[in-house]
Amino acid sequence: MSIRLKVTALIAAVCVILAAAEILVAQRVIMPSFVDLEQADARTAMRRVQYALELRLDRLATAARDWGDWSDTYRFVQDKNPNYSAESAPDAALKQLEVDCFAVLDLKGNLLLVKELPLADGKRAHLNLLSGKSLPQDFPWLSSLHFGQSLKGFVRSDRGTFMLAGAPVLDGKGGGPVRGMILMGRLLSSEEVRTVGAQAQTELEILPPPGQGAAYGLTATKSATRVYHPIMDIYGRPIMTVRVDVPREITRRGHSAVTYAATYLSGALAVLLILLIVVLNRVVLRPLDLVTRHAVAIGKDTDLTMQLNLARADEMGILAHELDRMVMRLAESRRQLVDRSFEAGYAEMAKGVLHNIGNAMTPVGVRLAGLRDRLLSAPVEETELAAAELSGRPADPERCADLREFVRLASKKLASTVSAAAADVEIIARQTTAVQSILSEQRRAARNEHVIEAVRLPELVTQAMEIVPDLARTRLSVQIDESLQRVGVVHIARTVLRLVLQNIIINAADAVREASTNGGLLLVKAEIARDADGERLQLHCEDNGIGIVHENLNKLFDKGFSTKSRKTNSGIGLNWCANAIAALGGRIWATSEGRGKGAAIHFAVPLPARDIRPIAGAA
Repeated sequence: MSIRLKVTALIAAVCVILAAAEILVAQRVIMPSFVDLEQADARTAMRRVQYALELRLDRLATAARDWGDWSDTYRFVQDKNPNYSAESAPDAALKQLEVDCFAVLDLKGNLLLVKELPLADGKRAHLNLLSGKSLPQDFPWLSSLHFGQSLKGFVRSDRGTFMLAGAPVLDGKGGGPVRGMILMGRLLSSEEVRTVGAQAQTELEILPPPGQGAAYGLTATKSATRVYHPIMDIYGRPIMTVRVDVPREITRRGHSAVTYAATYLSGALAVLLILLIVVLNRVVLRPLDLVTRHAVAIGKDTDLTMQLNLARADEMGILAHELDRMVMRLAESRRQLVDRSFEAGYAEMAKGVLHNIGNAMTPVGVRLAGLRDRLLSAPVEETELAAAELSGRPADPERCADLREFVRLASKKLASTVSAAAADVEIIARQTTAVQSILSEQRRAARNEHVIEAVRLPELVTQAMEIVPDLARTRLSVQIDESLQRVGVVHIARTVLRLVLQNIIINAADAVREASTNGGLLLVKAEIARDADGERLQLHCEDNGIGIVHENLNKLFDKGFSTKSRKTNSGIGLNWCANAIAALGGRIWATSEGRGKGAAIHFAVPLPARDIRPIAGAA
């Protein structure tokens, strides 16, 4: 199977897989996410409805509390004043509060006053639990009368579902003792339901409670998502069911979007398949076929002069050109192989010669040992004795001849020893020179520049304080200005600048001591200065010490200069600081308004290009 067919089948398979994956993702991920979003929207709408109902109950409970904490009501429970109903609880006032039922009862549950206002249909509101002279014995709020609790909930009546709120009767000042309870009821009419739905911005319907075993929750029809939620009455029994209908607009639009996307993707994949096949055939497959045929032809023939000469500027043209060049180099290599086969023997011989020369290089230590042995074995003392005896002219001619022969032979021996020693010394001197050159190169390589580190300036000042003597730290308070934080991270020789700051802090502490200042302070500021040479970090260290007279400002950093006692100071610290800053390519200077007015040490060091990185959040 050719590459063309393989590539075509592969691209078609990829397109089919992509289409299937798109359909699968749409069905398993996208559409369920739309459904989840729609259901979440429906649950949110139900929560809004619950909140709106709770808000209506809260307003009714607030009205009940206001009416209960009223001195007129408090007196009415005591004296049963018949004028209370007309004067203090008129129908107009209750209607303004949107109250349909109103009742006052004492601590025993006896109904002292019951008012049922006319509804929209002209009939009066009627609560079954207010039809007698007292509340029913099973009324759940009876147990709360003595505790003065405010209560609210729903209750069933033959006129429908009522919202009911109860509040204790107090003395008008929020005090007691509790003498009874105020009950206020409002019918949950269709108008009230529409108002709640409008507040919740959803379609709301009130249904009767379902039968036993019925399930609440969420259901979906073709047109809407419905959420059911039970509402319990004050007895803890289901009194009604709230249903919220949310149109399935999200799902409809999601389905349309997925359909359009699938259609467009299918069309795009079909166009892409055709384009890829055409382009790959023209750009890759056809030139690759030419190159393959040319390579097969070269492999079958010994003629290495054949050239493909494919005129293309892309990678396939480069491949063809490199193949032609490789064939030319292969032909040239084959010609050179015969010519150089003879030279290979000489190369092998040369390796042997070099190996022997290497073995002949005796170490310097061996030559020194031989030189020492030759010098020790030289007849120096004997020669000196013979020469001294000859200079005395011995009387015996035979003895004189022997001495002369001994001196001649010894001189010859010494000459040989000196000649050999001179050769050894020459070799040793050359080896020593080579060793010295290597050591010099090593020393030059060892001259590394200062290590540059990424540093935050507040941390640099803190590190400098850690190496300051305790006495200086107790005498001086170092304050870090906000400018150090704003500068951010800089790349500097941290170890050098830490020692410079240490010297400045110690000198500032001494200046504070000389000024007899109790609240010694050193303020450290920073800024970035930019000029034609690049960016420089400038640090300003200002103290409130004794200060510096004007004539000493220029001498402050000279070696050996100090305004302090020679017994405790040698004038080296600030001079070292100046040299260290200068070695970094910077400068240091001092300023002061005079004695008794404090001083400031400033220094600037260059920064690498684009070094400053402001800290996030810094002003």
